[in-house]
Amino acid sequence: MQTRVGKRTAEAAFRIALQFVDEGTITMDEAIGRTSGDQLAMLMFPQFDTRGNLVEIARGIPASPGAAVGEAVFDSKRAFDMSKAGKKVILVRRETSPDDLVGMVAAEGILTSRGGKTSHAAVVARGMGKTAICGTDAISVDERANLFTVGTHTVYEGDIISIDGTTGIVYLGAVPVVASSVTSYLEGRVSAETDEASPVVKAVHRILTHADSRRKLLVRTNADTPEDAIRARILGAQGVGLCRTEHMFLGERRAYVERLVLAENEDVQRGVIAEMEPLQRADFVGIMMAMSGLPVTIRLLDPPLHEFLPSLVDLSSQMARSEALGEEIPARDKALFAAVRRLHESNPMLGLRGVRLGILIPELYKMQVRALVHASLEVKKLGHDPKPEVMIPLVSTQRELLYLRETLEEEIAQTFKGTNQVIDMPIGTMIETPRAAITADRLAVHADFVSFGTNDLTQLTWAFSRDDVESTFLPRYLDLELLPFNPFESLDQAGVGILVRQASELSRKVRSDFKLGVCGEHGGDPRSIHFFHELNLDYVSCSPFRVPIARLESGRAAVAK
Repeated sequence: MQTRVGKRTAEAAFRIALQFVDEGTITMDEAIGRTSGDQLAMLMFPQFDTRGNLVEIARGIPASPGAAVGEAVFDSKRAFDMSKAGKKVILVRRETSPDDLVGMVAAEGILTSRGGKTSHAAVVARGMGKTAICGTDAISVDERANLFTVGTHTVYEGDIISIDGTTGIVYLGAVPVVASSVTSYLEGRVSAETDEASPVVKAVHRILTHADSRRKLLVRTNADTPEDAIRARILGAQGVGLCRTEHMFLGERRAYVERLVLAENEDVQRGVIAEMEPLQRADFVGIMMAMSGLPVTIRLLDPPLHEFLPSLVDLSSQMARSEALGEEIPARDKALFAAVRRLHESNPMLGLRGVRLGILIPELYKMQVRALVHASLEVKKLGHDPKPEVMIPLVSTQRELLYLRETLEEEIAQTFKGTNQVIDMPIGTMIETPRAAITADRLAVHADFVSFGTNDLTQLTWAFSRDDVESTFLPRYLDLELLPFNPFESLDQAGVGILVRQASELSRKVRSDFKLGVCGEHGGDPRSIHFFHELNLDYVSCSPFRVPIARLESGRAAVAK
């Protein structure tokens, strides 16, 4: 006789746990221990009904769960236009960049032939709760011809495809989608108290409510727009732990950062900054109104230059072509080419970004805190309760932090002057570099709080490029078990975790109640959350969609034996 290990579905796990509670067999603490954030995540996404005849054409890396169906579109602007016209689209790209954001927001799902779970497409998709498959190397994407080929199949723009972000499978044609009742409940569209609520919704409600009552970790969200903040608050977020202000200057606004960095002199820079300030002010007003009464941590601009400047390769090709054809090159194009070549960086993630940009262009960060002060006053005038926090990115030394803190404090005080009002505005720092982690006690002297940017801290500790390793050697490392898991998905507690632990202990020696948080992708990872609970951190921050998962796992960590 053959025997097999039975696999319990995510729905069954929640329902059976509550059944045992109602029978008096187990306690509610034991019930939340018998469920998991991963199971909750499975219940939150729509799924395909795969009972019919399906045409599977490719498999890639499941980067963001869910099921999405739509017309294949190969250009972000067209994706936006088609979505606005009422069509459902799947954005297909070799890889995405910040310029694709408008199309990513409009699309039902995202499919790329390159990248992995920490690529731009994957991170942005997870943040929006959008289905995505990345690293589908079997498909060959031709963005100029608006098609992709895979095996004997050619998919043209307008053809219907279906992508399963949970399994990584790409189907030809439309596959029926089953919506998630759990997500409807979490987003407030269905009440767990009504007769219409399904048994799994009632089970999730009771278990999540108990987890909230037991957890010590607060759960904040990473949000860059008022819409993200509103959605996250509905999902249970207790504030914004990371507002990435550079994301506010993507798409149509990208030109502001480009003009700022390429400015020929300080007068030109000041002119661009003056144009940026009202935009920032409006952004901050919207987010703080959505999070009234809860903290909103504004990370000052941290734009890697390669995401905002024209490609040096493309400009070089254009210049060479014009010269070869004997065409006259406009003075502006020559100046742009010279500036981009001067600022070109071999490794932009380690170049002019974060605190370094703020020191080179101090008026930039001064503008941001000025906009934040004015936004806070406006929000307060409207009857809301703003709780802004300022966070300085990529700090490595005490002197960097002290220099900028004094500059920002002076600007904040000057902006409040004459208003007869003062709103508390703590200034903290991110710990993203190994040096910052091992000298955290020196930084803590000049910081009101610290937030661990575990994405960059992992990258710098491992000497891994997030944008490259998942599509090159990392899959092979995992196959050979040279790595037990992807360190960008789950925190490397034996390596990066030691730095986080050390920095936490050093900071708490400076002040026993020093506020510590996490705002990398690991803030929503179930396994990592248990480690952060063990370190007695104050909060984790994650993408809106992962907030309920973090709530459950924080509760599970609190009751774990």
